[in-house]
Amino acid sequence: MILILKTGASTEQVDHVVERVEALGLQAHLSRGTYRTIVGIIGDEDKISEDSLRSIPGVAQVIPVLPPYKLASLEAHPQRSVIDISGVKVGGGHLGMIAGPCSVEEPERMDRIAKATRAAGANLFRGGAYKPRTSPYAFQGLGVEGLKILRDVGQKYGMPVVTEVTDPRNVEVVSEYADVLQVGARNMQNFVLLTEVGKSSRPVLLKRGMSATIQDLLMSAEYVLSQGNPNVILCERGIKSFDSCTRNLFDVAAVPVLAGLTHLPVIVDPSHATGRPDLIPPCALAGLAAGADGVHIEVHDQPEVAKSDGPQALLPDQYAELAQRMRSMAELLGKTISPPNPEAAA
Repeated sequence: MILILKTGASTEQVDHVVERVEALGLQAHLSRGTYRTIVGIIGDEDKISEDSLRSIPGVAQVIPVLPPYKLASLEAHPQRSVIDISGVKVGGGHLGMIAGPCSVEEPERMDRIAKATRAAGANLFRGGAYKPRTSPYAFQGLGVEGLKILRDVGQKYGMPVVTEVTDPRNVEVVSEYADVLQVGARNMQNFVLLTEVGKSSRPVLLKRGMSATIQDLLMSAEYVLSQGNPNVILCERGIKSFDSCTRNLFDVAAVPVLAGLTHLPVIVDPSHATGRPDLIPPCALAGLAAGADGVHIEVHDQPEVAKSDGPQALLPDQYAELAQRMRSMAELLGKTISPPNPEAAA
């Protein structure tokens, strides 16, 4: 930690800052310049509180040297994390190909979509059983019934399933049926929920909040990691913008930025980012080119009757075409795609 003292800080104030730092059992290194005095702090960082240091008279600025997201940082964990989801690997050169409808719907439709996405090359199947909707009158999901449908279809086609958990009280039941617990953009800073999924043994797919900074996202991941769950996948799904041309702003630069800060895998979700089927393919490919460890895409066989977010879904044929292009890019980038369970029905 570095303390920058106010211009004109008195000798008494400087001495008091040093005394307070040393009282915490830390070492203070004083550097006096022509206009500024700087105090470098060395020692156990757990004893350091930025707020308490900032409140000392004469202190102008507190600058952490190490990031506050200790467990998520690349500095603390130089090896890239590889998340194993029932045999499907994500991260460290392995791509997660997540596809499926926004919401879990009737079993027959889920079966058709799962069969089509698997045939196209997807290795993870997704669908929401609990849906956080802007309107309380909108479709809220099928709940446990939806979880059972999702699990059964996933098992039939050998695809681990991803679904959102919206309430800390539902973590246990969702964990019973799903292979990956998704924490959506609206819940990225629901710290009670993050703590509960951190106690789960299931991998967690953490989506960036609509107005969240990169550091906000990493600090949310830190909540999960701090509870003992090391299996976190970050997802860039677009942030709020003033431009109405797309649903959100697809921050593709977030992918390489995160790669320089964290060991956790980072995937992209161009469906929620753009809200436009015509923009999903180029944005998916851009995400992979930027270094993403996977792509999360919504697919529906009849978007006009979808329970939720139909307009942003690709048709199965469209997804198949895009998946072929993503496989070609993966080969070009030297990355691999874990196949679904080969013993399941094709």
